[in-house]
Amino acid sequence: MKRNLRLPPAPATCRVGVDTGGTFTDFVFETNGQLGIFKLASTPSDPSLAIAAGLQTISEKTGVSLKSLEVVHGTTVGTNALLERRGARTALVTTRGFEDVLVIGRQARPELYNLDAVRPAALVPDDLRFGVRERVTSSGEELHAPDAAEVSALVRRIRRAKVDSVAICLLFSFVDTSHEEQIARALSVLNIPLSVSHKILPEYREFERTSTVTINAYLQPLMGIYLKRLATNTSRLRVMQSSGGSISASAAADEPVRTILSGPAGGVVGALRAARSAGFEKIITFDMGGTSTDVALCQRDGLRMTNEAAVAGLPVAVSVMDIHTVGAGGGSIARVDEGGSLRVGPASAGADPGPACYGHSFLPTVTDAHLLLGHFGGAGLLGGDFVLDEERSRKALGQLAREMSKEARRNVTAIESAQGVLSVANTNMERALRRISVERGYDSREFALLPFGGAGGLHAVDLARALRIPRIIVPNSAGALSAIGVLTADVVKDQSRTTMLDFSPGVERKLNKTFKEMERAATNALRREGFPTAKQKHQRSLAVRYKGQSFELDIKDTGAGLAASFHRAHRERYGYAQESSIVEIVSARVRSSGIVEKLAERRSRAGRQRLFAKGARNVPAYFDGKKLSVTVYQREELSAGTQLRTPCIVTEYSSTTVIPPGATTEIDGYGNLIIQLT
Repeated sequence: MKRNLRLPPAPATCRVGVDTGGTFTDFVFETNGQLGIFKLASTPSDPSLAIAAGLQTISEKTGVSLKSLEVVHGTTVGTNALLERRGARTALVTTRGFEDVLVIGRQARPELYNLDAVRPAALVPDDLRFGVRERVTSSGEELHAPDAAEVSALVRRIRRAKVDSVAICLLFSFVDTSHEEQIARALSVLNIPLSVSHKILPEYREFERTSTVTINAYLQPLMGIYLKRLATNTSRLRVMQSSGGSISASAAADEPVRTILSGPAGGVVGALRAARSAGFEKIITFDMGGTSTDVALCQRDGLRMTNEAAVAGLPVAVSVMDIHTVGAGGGSIARVDEGGSLRVGPASAGADPGPACYGHSFLPTVTDAHLLLGHFGGAGLLGGDFVLDEERSRKALGQLAREMSKEARRNVTAIESAQGVLSVANTNMERALRRISVERGYDSREFALLPFGGAGGLHAVDLARALRIPRIIVPNSAGALSAIGVLTADVVKDQSRTTMLDFSPGVERKLNKTFKEMERAATNALRREGFPTAKQKHQRSLAVRYKGQSFELDIKDTGAGLAASFHRAHRERYGYAQESSIVEIVSARVRSSGIVEKLAERRSRAGRQRLFAKGARNVPAYFDGKKLSVTVYQREELSAGTQLRTPCIVTEYSSTTVIPPGATTEIDGYGNLIIQLT
């Protein structure tokens, strides 16, 4: 744990950001205008145990009682439950004849040329999908109302099935909600969680809507129990959403589908805050932790959102940040596969047993490779409090080297195997970065790379060079940036309504009415959470397409210039525009925010420009197969304007940054490392 955490006299409350990772749980807390940061080993079997221990530590250090802590939590509970299929026994109630929509899906093969590809199994088995004879047309005309006797029989069947949760998703319920309301009232006697589609996602596209509501029902009991357990430590708890804003714990328990990219979203929020303080508007974020790497592209308009995400192969149509994830992290395990090729990940050593250097296994991982190559500068982790076992890493990578030697038919050394592990890991992460930038038509040379997470700074320069990204911003406390983002995120309510309107004179009046209804509901909800109107912000947008297209673009211009804005966006995205075609407004969306008090920007103390900082020392390390003498700097000793001698290693409590030869590095006014590549 980080030393010297004791702060001035206790205030009445303290704000805390918590981000649960696969290896470490990060804590950031603000009190008396100061920021404290520390990490604890995660407890994968029950993440709340590490959180409870961290909150107790903060309470003791600040003098603020546990119940008075204001906690915002980035959680992986929903994500992991979905990936590992550990959710609730769930029933699905839908319109008769549409019981198999979860299985039929879009009939798209996950791998185009793989005839044996298998799609993920449906979350709800055949015997728990129930059809009700009811029907509403796409225009809202009622063709057949649910029969009361049939609904009563449905309640008895679901009771006998002994399910833990129910998803209700009827055809065209986003136009007329009455049938879903009738069925929900009848099922309420079961006293189990109900996920009702017109409350969670009142939009068209039956498969995506059914999938989203089913995922919500699948996660509801588990998330409810988890948050209730956390609430025993603090009564002031919010949870980070996948959309980059937080919601109350009760709202998260009701709609856990909105939290499945909770942690990564917090990282992007923190990265945007750091980039703007450094004067950069176009960034590619690179979050490398212990088990995975998350990447995202952000421009002047801030967060990139999507309603077309998929998690564990299942569509999630609520608003989420456009983040791409790969199974590559510091704990990713290296192995030689059946074909004799070196593989790294996606399996991870996690926190238990962890990489070989943690002292509990002989699993060769990315972290072990860095340790053997001298990239930690002999400092260990967590400011030296977490000692790494280099000899154990050498043995693990030595065994991997022997396996590689059999395939290479020559002697492969442990150092060579470590370099191979990093090369393969970099290739995996480079592919992810290309996917969200170059492959979408963006010129990566126009962006800055912003690495964070415990391992982000170890790989940043190599990846930036591979994509020809000219500069890198390494923020202060990069290893805890996700927790900082979680702490600073506004409270956000996302709403949407399917409209299906052709753009024409007079359509603005109809849209304005819809927008005002949503804004009125959001305003009241935010007031209940303590945000007066003066601390609220409402952002309108429209999902727009050419009539006949299958997918939409999100357009923020909701006035008379809508059509022109859409043509321009379509040309930028696809390379052409059909200005003579009918423009169709599919959905109206409102993102309503309760503005949270921001953290004070901490300017780095000024100092004269110099090439050598106090506390610097030299150690041997390997770069591109060569053993070099490398300068090691302590981050807290670097003042604004300091220029660093390269190659170098910059160590701090939460992360380590490796800067190979051929780069220039300087500390800016906010303490960010600005690396320029040549």
